Amino acid sequence: MKILQTIAGFGAKSGGTSTCTYDLLNAMHRENYEVDLMTLVVKDTSDRLMGKGEQWIKALPNDGISSYGYSSNMNKFLGQSDYDLYHTNGMWMHCNHETCVVARRKGKPYIITPHGMLYPQAMARSSWKKKLLLAIGGVDKDLRSAACIHATCKEEMEHYRDLGYKNPVAVIPNPVTIPDFISDITVPQERRSIGNLGRLHPYKRPDALIKAWAQLAGDTKGFELVLMGKGTDEYERYLYNLVTELQIKNISFLGMVTGKEKYKTLASIRALCVPSKTENFGMTVAEALIAGTPVICTNTAPWEDLNTYHCGWWVDNDIDILAQTIRDVLQLPQSEIEKMGENGKRLVESKYKDTQVATMMKRIYEWILNGGEKPEFVYD
Repeated sequence: MKILQTIAGFGAKSGGTSTCTYDLLNAMHRENYEVDLMTLVVKDTSDRLMGKGEQWIKALPNDGISSYGYSSNMNKFLGQSDYDLYHTNGMWMHCNHETCVVARRKGKPYIITPHGMLYPQAMARSSWKKKLLLAIGGVDKDLRSAACIHATCKEEMEHYRDLGYKNPVAVIPNPVTIPDFISDITVPQERRSIGNLGRLHPYKRPDALIKAWAQLAGDTKGFELVLMGKGTDEYERYLYNLVTELQIKNISFLGMVTGKEKYKTLASIRALCVPSKTENFGMTVAEALIAGTPVICTNTAPWEDLNTYHCGWWVDNDIDILAQTIRDVLQLPQSEIEKMGENGKRLVESKYKDTQVATMMKRIYEWILNGGEKPEFVYD
């Protein structure tokens, strides 16, 4: 059984789509299930290709043209390829469309993982381009003809159904890779900060968190708000000015934090706060839970499990509610924070661990190619 996944960009700076794709395929290979990945070499000299030079990463010379990423090298590779099933990650790029076209031409089944790119909020960005690609660019046929759509949560599946598509949808979460070094990270006796991790971008709403923190005033004495991430110079200036305007003193901007240092910082905070406008999955939530840190997450991300497993707070996307929730967290005894942190670790290990997700994807591939009983996480 030969499988090819494809992705337009696979740079370390490309964000969650690249990370999730790498983590899934890496886990599949560890489980002795071989899947190749076609992509293009990274052009940006300040970036690097994901991974460690694995043979299964087929990185082609980058001849991508325009924002659409048209690539003759991809066309040639796909045209000469001989796989049993094709699986493309993302939407709206030449790579995604050409993967579907070639699969149909060869009479092979294919899967599309939109990675949240069909959410209403995502569709609203450059909407005229997307409507054009759907209407005359072949994307509508790509979706309708897919053997299966992979959604990372039921909410994403519902958004897909709202567009009128009827083909099977497999709901499989993003994989979470637990670093080998996580057991070496010690949790401080006292956690005196609330944190935020991710791009500093309006879509992630760090400004809402800053405003919520400002509302707490004297309640935050002895505590600190810590923001981990980078944004554009313009947006960072906006945040710095907002902090000055609101006269906040107990806030730190740490910049980009990665690797072991990221998990050490996550383990040191009382709770991570994720106030995004919307999240298809929310990898930072899982990363905090791995580190044994509870999470405050707005219900614009599919993390109701935070309430169910008592490892965080899944709350309305409202600044006043964020502020009140943070106030409650600051008043909790340390023992309760630690208990919730342990619950979070168990949640990730039981539902989101990369090897479990890899097995689910393997079952989808086998079901499409060999038939048999439909997996319980596939919906018609």
